[in-house]
Amino acid sequence: MSFAAAGEWVDGQGLGGPAQVKTVRAGSNGRPRVTDGPAAADVLAGYWVVDVKSEERALEIAARASACPGPGGEPGSDPVEVHPIAAEPTTA
Repeated sequence: MSFAAAGEWVDGQGLGGPAQVKTVRAGSNGRPRVTDGPAAADVLAGYWVVDVKSEERALEIAARASACPGPGGEPGSDPVEVHPIAAEPTTA
């Protein structure tokens, strides 16, 4: 069963390539300092948000994403980072 069919899929989007990236830093005058291109050599190509019961399941899904075909149709082994979504602070 796919993670979408299992109700684990929440959201996902592909992102524009490096030529469309703007890096923004706070300027000393309070205005944004904007440069073209990513801040690092690695580029975020997209994201998936899944709602799973365990970290192990999230890692299984990430491994499947890593194995997706790349250029030429060959299975890839691209890195996939797994980040938990920070919990909202509780209010008293």
